[in-house]
Amino acid sequence: MTQEEKFQKMTTEPVSSLVGRLAVPTILSMLVTSFYNMVDTYFVGKISTSASGAVGVVFSLMAIIQAFGFMFGHGSGNFLARKLGEKKEEEAEIIANAGFFFAFSFGVIFSVAGLLNLDRLAYLLGSTDTILPYARSYMGPILVGAPWMMASIVLNNEIRYQGNAKTAMFGIMAGAVINIGLDPLLMFVFKLGIMGAALATISGQLVSFFILLWTTGRAGNIKITLKRNPFAFRYLWEIVSGGLPSLFRQGLASVSGILLNVVAKKVAGPLYADATIAGMAIVSKISMSLNSTVIGFGQGFQPVCSFNFGAARYKRVKEAFLFSVKVCAALMLVVTVVCFLFAPFIVEIFRKGDAKVLEVGAFALRAQSITYVFGVWIILTNMLLQASGRAFGATVISSCRSGLCFIPIILIIPHFLGITGVQISQALADMLAFCISLFGGLYFLRKLDRMEAEGKAVKEEAAENANSKQ
Repeated sequence: MTQEEKFQKMTTEPVSSLVGRLAVPTILSMLVTSFYNMVDTYFVGKISTSASGAVGVVFSLMAIIQAFGFMFGHGSGNFLARKLGEKKEEEAEIIANAGFFFAFSFGVIFSVAGLLNLDRLAYLLGSTDTILPYARSYMGPILVGAPWMMASIVLNNEIRYQGNAKTAMFGIMAGAVINIGLDPLLMFVFKLGIMGAALATISGQLVSFFILLWTTGRAGNIKITLKRNPFAFRYLWEIVSGGLPSLFRQGLASVSGILLNVVAKKVAGPLYADATIAGMAIVSKISMSLNSTVIGFGQGFQPVCSFNFGAARYKRVKEAFLFSVKVCAALMLVVTVVCFLFAPFIVEIFRKGDAKVLEVGAFALRAQSITYVFGVWIILTNMLLQASGRAFGATVISSCRSGLCFIPIILIIPHFLGITGVQISQALADMLAFCISLFGGLYFLRKLDRMEAEGKAVKEEAAENANSKQ
């Protein structure tokens, strides 16, 4: 497909079918990615409660790696999509290459720094003395894989923003399948334990990296090559600022996870610290997996938004957003009912035989499930503003759920409510973040209406001037 054909498809095809077709591959890739994260949690849960706690500790580290990957990926992806919408193809090619090479280089620096401070980093992330041996074994391989993990996220997003969601899906899903297959093999057959789970993860990511890199330059995708000014520093700030909402969203999620572990360790005391951290880690993984459906749908919506915003089709941007909200809200309503009713059974899948883990996790999952529908608006509003180039507004909204709202709540509420405060902290933060994002989202939708009206007025005036000259 040529760039002109792609432009016509993105700016004229009915929004519901276009978003739906782009969303299906991204939802599948997100679900498969979430599934292999859950597989890690499931198999590690068979080792011990401390091993399950290590997953929660290292989960914060992976969130940091993903945060920088999404910063470069969404920043360059949004930027290049708007340039394609403006029909500036050469500039889009430079941006795509810059995003990839900046991310890979930063991943190398991050990896070396982390490996040189492994134990210190584990304690900083909330590890206890009993969790530390497992956290160290899990964290080391993850840090080694940081460069290609970040670069894979960039490639996935850049390909997706060019309207080739299926191509991106195959790369991500292939790596996920490899991960799922290697987990039990490395952990139990080769007896590598929790380190086997980490090696399976970075192996799957490496497979995804090479597949996605191979697909660049094919099927109409921009080619990643050293020949195309790989370090175009003049675009660095535009890429970084465009990706800041993703960095803040994922980065603050990591900070929040660290604080959650630290506060849980303090509130629960030495006897129940590992079980409380493990229970909350399981709920975090479950919630992340369920929200991945909304994120996947939103990733199908974002290219449509960026293309049409760049082409000044503001009515289509609003139409795509509202369609996405309706579909995702209906889906998450069903998810809420299921999680609330069957919370104990869901948590027990990941850690049997520990009553404290079940007690902590079941109550936390029920509290969290009530907010899933409201989270749809938060996630999609953030994606709307980010894809439209409104970096500041998107950054504020993305900061609310895991940062501006969650951090004060997790630092204050558990002092009064103990473990219950830990269990309900994320749910309280989500409701507060919903109120803030509701105001921001409605304000921007009204602004889109004004921009559409102004665009029509300009076109009508131009038409009248042309007719008067004739």
